[in-house]
Amino acid sequence: MLGGACTYIALSASYFTGVNIVGVVGEDFDPADEDFLRGHNIDLEGLERVPGKTFFWSGVYSEDMNDRTTLATDLNVFADFDPKMPQRYRSMPYLLLGNIQPGLQKSVQGQMSGLRITGGDTMNYWITGFRDQLLATIQTWDFLLINDSEARLLSGETNLKRAAAAILAMGPKAVVIKRGEYGAILFREDGYFMVPGYLLESVFDPTGAGDCFAGGFIGYLAQCGYDLKDKSIDPKHLSRAVIYGSVMGSFCCEQFGVERFRTLTRADIDARFAEFHRATEF
Repeated sequence: MLGGACTYIALSASYFTGVNIVGVVGEDFDPADEDFLRGHNIDLEGLERVPGKTFFWSGVYSEDMNDRTTLATDLNVFADFDPKMPQRYRSMPYLLLGNIQPGLQKSVQGQMSGLRITGGDTMNYWITGFRDQLLATIQTWDFLLINDSEARLLSGETNLKRAAAAILAMGPKAVVIKRGEYGAILFREDGYFMVPGYLLESVFDPTGAGDCFAGGFIGYLAQCGYDLKDKSIDPKHLSRAVIYGSVMGSFCCEQFGVERFRTLTRADIDARFAEFHRATEF
């Protein structure tokens, strides 16, 4: 079924802003899936179609959904992917770099002009095998999204507060540490903001939840015109972006794959945002 980091991020962000994606698919990519993405105000000019098969992943989750075992990863056309930004994308102010080789992330950022906010994701494979490349890449980012085990691996610290401080010293102006069902923590040099996980009665499929968090996070910042350099903008927008990220991640888990996004509305999203507010207000 339809999946992939770019797909989840784009669908999630599309509820807040127009989205332009850069990715690659093979000849087997279903035209109906392209129509589904376009129906969410997602621009596909940057989607390359090349001979071969689309990237494929499959896995199985533990009973509590906190751990997963990969069954198959077939890079296919993604193995030789060299992202190229369409000319009209290059002046866009918000850039989210998905989980790919750090050198490619840096290359994409270098193709952009006039960025207000740049951030992205990484994983243990890049942290251990491409560390120097990764450090050179995240040095110029405004935010890094990372889960708790990856934060410990990258920083060499077991305590999350010390881990975040070590990562901030590497260059990013903000670090969001995702903690699965336990929520997320936003760290900046001037403090931190914690948000709990949303209590779902049933978790059908957590695949893509972290990417949906990322899409909600950057999508909301784009919606409100957030700019780290503009001191007149309410700094609490960054905290609200973490809440919206958590909201989008929670919706993703409610059905398999991207199915929840076929019925999800902005009213649903704002209602859950308000529920987060009520549950954490004191």
